[in-house]
Amino acid sequence: MHRRQSSKTPTQPLQIHHKSQIYLSGWRKGGITDPEKRVQNYQSRNGQKNDSKQHSLEQALSYFEKVQDHVSLKKNDVLQKHLTTVESTALQGGLPPEAFDVLLNVALSGKLADTVNTRLLKSLIPASVIPENSVVSSVSWLCVSKCSGNIQLLFLKWLITVFDFIDHKEKLHALYGFFFSFLQDEKTCPYVCHLLYLLTRKENVKPFRIRRLLDLQAKVGMQPHLQALLSLYKLFCPELVTITLPGKMKTYFKNSEGPWKAAINTVRRRKQENAPVFWPLFLGTAQPPSRKRKWTSQLIIPASSTNKSNLEEVREKNRVVLYSENESLPVEQMQTFSQLLQNIHCLEFPSQMGSVLRNPLLLHYMNCIRDESVYLRLYYWMGQTLQEECTWCVADNNQYEEEFKDFLETVYKAECFLQEGFPSCEEFLYKSLPLWDGFCCRSQILRLVSWIPLGSFSEMKSHLYDPLAHLFFTSSLYFKCSVLESLKELLQNWLNWHVIHLDSEPDSHVHSLNTTLSGLVNVVAELIHFVGRISNVALCLENNSTFLLYFILNFYETVCDIYLRYNLPLLIMPPAGVFYPALLSMDSVNLNQLCYIMYRYRTNLVAAKENELSKKKIQQFKFSNQTYQEYNQYIIAMVGCLWTSSAFQKDIHPQGLCIGEELLKKTTVQDFKTSFNIVYHPAMMVYAVHFLQQVCPDDTTFNFSLIKGKRWNWYLEYLYAQGLKGLKVFIESSINRVSQASHSKA
Repeated sequence: MHRRQSSKTPTQPLQIHHKSQIYLSGWRKGGITDPEKRVQNYQSRNGQKNDSKQHSLEQALSYFEKVQDHVSLKKNDVLQKHLTTVESTALQGGLPPEAFDVLLNVALSGKLADTVNTRLLKSLIPASVIPENSVVSSVSWLCVSKCSGNIQLLFLKWLITVFDFIDHKEKLHALYGFFFSFLQDEKTCPYVCHLLYLLTRKENVKPFRIRRLLDLQAKVGMQPHLQALLSLYKLFCPELVTITLPGKMKTYFKNSEGPWKAAINTVRRRKQENAPVFWPLFLGTAQPPSRKRKWTSQLIIPASSTNKSNLEEVREKNRVVLYSENESLPVEQMQTFSQLLQNIHCLEFPSQMGSVLRNPLLLHYMNCIRDESVYLRLYYWMGQTLQEECTWCVADNNQYEEEFKDFLETVYKAECFLQEGFPSCEEFLYKSLPLWDGFCCRSQILRLVSWIPLGSFSEMKSHLYDPLAHLFFTSSLYFKCSVLESLKELLQNWLNWHVIHLDSEPDSHVHSLNTTLSGLVNVVAELIHFVGRISNVALCLENNSTFLLYFILNFYETVCDIYLRYNLPLLIMPPAGVFYPALLSMDSVNLNQLCYIMYRYRTNLVAAKENELSKKKIQQFKFSNQTYQEYNQYIIAMVGCLWTSSAFQKDIHPQGLCIGEELLKKTTVQDFKTSFNIVYHPAMMVYAVHFLQQVCPDDTTFNFSLIKGKRWNWYLEYLYAQGLKGLKVFIESSINRVSQASHSKA
């Protein structure tokens, strides 16, 4: 970063005083009366082991504040002592807000050697918040030729890392043009772009800045950090940025956390142990205490930068205040949905975007006002957080698994509220699933999978289907069932999305990824085929487990109704490896569910055929004859098993039950033809026994051949009364129809 000369004297940086500034003596003596500052006072004192260490910190800050000439670290015991005091205090409990003004000024003024300045900047760990005035004052040192380029670079990295800890940002936003002027330095350009990305508002987008970025891009090539800033500019003012930019989300910025993140996490954990009740209050919120780390602090709504006198006035009046178009309403003043509706035109979002996830009013706002800048800020923050906190992608994060679980749960609940998945969450899943062991945060990960947005099949196959299949085949029965449930919810969410967009845009039904209706049909079909393949193999691996079969049939209960319920021209029959195990299942629940599924398949196919024959409108999609043939093969097998006792003779499916009579006789099973009808079927035999006990209480031989004639009809009514509704609708729709056809032929 090039140094710029300033009209002010080199030894006197720009001082910006604030009426609410707190001095160290007041902090140490506990004489602060403001509630927020009182909490900061408590936390700072609680971070020290005893009063002597507090006194040592005050002495160290006093020493650094009075440093005038260039001081070397060598053979300077006093400097070494105070530097060690600052470092130890920062690592143990963080530094109080008042310390940042002193330490930033001395580190950037060039009075000390770069070795000392580097150690001081690396010690700037906040105990609570960082005063905005301290940051603005330190930025003024970048105008003079005092600190080296390495120190400037380290300062920018620190500023990006602790950006969410700065209490207010209005004055920092006023320095936008100042930061923008430093883009020409190749070494610091990525970090300046990162900082500008965090600061950019719509009013900051100017034609001359766009030209400057385009010229810089032409000079150095298509760099990710320049793409990020141009993408944000194009989002705010698409008419000014006419070039085509990559639409896919990616990691634009290098990791700039340096040594601060780990230290902040350590300080947070100590404060949670010592004073969990007061910790959240430093952000000016009345939310319940949180045990989170850096990203969790962002889940609490921070205090807005509104004038405090206005805020108190609003609280005293205790009523809704209608703001004009030029004024903004801070989030913390919103309490009810009616207040949101009355002031939605002037809502001021918090600087910490993570707070949106746990605030229903802000989520309502995101649903009502499609502000792309809000989504972009949230996606960027979430993508960075997921990447940094993932317990199986980042070393030494295993100890924070419970915290990461809570965070993923919060993200999932926000997706459910908005009824759409976050692209940054999708990107995280695609990157992390190949490394996932299938155990860590299992429930949360599979829930997030259910909200993955629609995408191309090739992308989903390599990033979602293949990693899931590897885990699916090598994991427990419970994991297999969890994956199937997650994929069922994913299918339902896609279909619901289709219905919503079909209602809102019937003439231009196109996905944001330019997926046409045919593309949507193909993606959904590939998901169904994928589930069919893994279900087929899973049933073999798990010996046709009835528990597993229940989840598989749950998935196909959604598939069988896609045409009528979701208005999507698609019907796919289950594979034979799923159908026949369900038909011959030992569990009546699975058999009943299969009957209902086949009934719904018939209803959908009949409706599709009628629409096709009516020719009221040109059908863009028609079901293939193979679908009808496959259904007919299955229905013949079911009727042959459950009703006509002719499954072994009439089943024509290549993988069906057709067995030669000579081979059946060798089994020495008597009446093998009736082995799978509704009386002798292994899943139905218990009902037949109970029925005979009621109808023939004196007969202890359990002669099932007695169930015929009128008793057969009574037995059917008995089965229907036991809750077998799927069997009932199947018999009434399919078997009666077959019987009528046979009578007409006769």
